[in-house]
Amino acid sequence: MITLKSEREIQKMDAAGDVLAACHKEIAKMIKPGVTTMEIDRFVEKFLKQHGATPEQKGYNGYEYATCASINDEVCHGFPRRQPLKSGDIVTIDMVVNLNGGLADSAWTYAVGEISEQDRRLMEVTHRALELGIEQAVAGNRLGDIGHAIQSYVEAEGFSVVREFTGHGIGPTIHEKPQVLHYGEPGKGQRLKEGMVITIEPMVNVGVWQTSRDDNGWTARTEDGLNSAQYEHTLAITKDGPRILTSQD
Repeated sequence: MITLKSEREIQKMDAAGDVLAACHKEIAKMIKPGVTTMEIDRFVEKFLKQHGATPEQKGYNGYEYATCASINDEVCHGFPRRQPLKSGDIVTIDMVVNLNGGLADSAWTYAVGEISEQDRRLMEVTHRALELGIEQAVAGNRLGDIGHAIQSYVEAEGFSVVREFTGHGIGPTIHEKPQVLHYGEPGKGQRLKEGMVITIEPMVNVGVWQTSRDDNGWTARTEDGLNSAQYEHTLAITKDGPRILTSQD
């Protein structure tokens, strides 16, 4: 069942998104060779507490951390670790923030020191794919319009779109219907309605789109060992177009 949110509910999620976006801005200042993703995770938990918020994914299905921290060929759900980041890495930090019952979800990929031109392009294409998906998130369009905009652009740029992990509805729980695919056909799928709140979060790979799962049961990585990037926003479908609740602007 897809739930439509009231303006009051969306405002609460927008407030959570403001905290989340501010946290990502602070993370961007921390990212450098030598820092660990465990240090980032601890910072996030402290930052959220200072702002009256909590990390919603901590404890979700037994997950132990405030963030997911996925490095290089890890697609998503990487565990924070004590191994220092090194120049040339790329790392995606993903988190869900709960502020007074309002939820917001956003992931961002960061460059660590000097990265390769290929990884720079990967990040640029993935971020642009997110923007193109958001442009299609208007009332009356269908979910396939979002997926098609992302897939057609990414593949034209020589990269691939992960199929196994998707965007989703959100609020009052982390994962709700509808499932938001980042590939598909225009004019197909659920019609978007005013009041829907969804995440769009393309995961884009340098090589093949297929993934494998680590023994920890959480971390997904590219099947061919090449790198992956992800950008994610939470947005509301409104009569005036998509309203990004996790904007860093």
